Amino acid sequence: MLRPNGSVFTPSVLTLIGIPGLESVQCWIGIPFCFMYLMAVIGNTLILVIIKYENSLHSPMYIFLAMLGATDIALSTCILPRMLGIFWFHLTEISFDACLLQMWLIHSFQATESGVLLAMALDRYVAICNPLRHASIFSQKLLTHIGIGVILRAVVLVAPCIVLIKYRLKFYRTTVISHSYCEHMAIVKLATEDIRINKILGLFVAFTILGFDISFITLSYFQIFVTVFQLPQKEARLKAFNTCIAHICVFLQFYLLGFFSFFTHRFGSHIPPYVHILLSSLYLLVPPFLNPIVYGVKTKQIRDQISYCKYLE
Repeated sequence: MLRPNGSVFTPSVLTLIGIPGLESVQCWIGIPFCFMYLMAVIGNTLILVIIKYENSLHSPMYIFLAMLGATDIALSTCILPRMLGIFWFHLTEISFDACLLQMWLIHSFQATESGVLLAMALDRYVAICNPLRHASIFSQKLLTHIGIGVILRAVVLVAPCIVLIKYRLKFYRTTVISHSYCEHMAIVKLATEDIRINKILGLFVAFTILGFDISFITLSYFQIFVTVFQLPQKEARLKAFNTCIAHICVFLQFYLLGFFSFFTHRFGSHIPPYVHILLSSLYLLVPPFLNPIVYGVKTKQIRDQISYCKYLE
């Protein structure tokens, strides 16, 4: 419903235009995106199957890796099919409620992945700094509580952002979203009303989750490095450090891409819009694509299981 000033009252349908400025080449951009999505699904599914059916991998580190793989599959599936529909078939329309649902799922899975990375860092900290108590601390009961807690934290913290958009913002200057998926600030900026509360809440949620997780992950690895370099034997130091390499690689790629995308979207007004969209899309696609590759290459147990499967063939 249009108001006299041209704003739209609670639109029922929104339009996602994809990557503004690159509409003519979106069909080609969709090819590498589709490849990354397929590889992410195949790679993470392979890791999940290996961990499920190999009893020797039913330890906390690999259970957390399975959680990470499942989260990566869900996160990439929330964005890629819809994005490819825009790029290849011009399916740009999405209902307002479906857009909010996609936004909630994407940000919830992002928060869940951050929580799983924190759990993996704490697991490595206990395994290296206090190995005799690792089995008693990371019991099956604790693993279940961590999994439930990580999911609940993400759902509860992200939900208020959705509620504020749904019930506080009523009038929108346009129904066209200059993005390839439904992102919090991309939707909020369409409103004609005061959006300061929405911005503050979004920043609060981001820094509450990422700030907390990054602080404890950094502290955990700092303590790990101190302990590793105090080991008397070089072989022991290399073995302990090697167990953390894959985690550090995944940690760096997830948070560096995330922060670059986050700050350019909010403070990089001089950067072309298509750069924002490409960065935010890659932030959601690259970690699920690279994680199984990193763990497959750097984790001996998973590498051995993949080699064994090839041998059976």
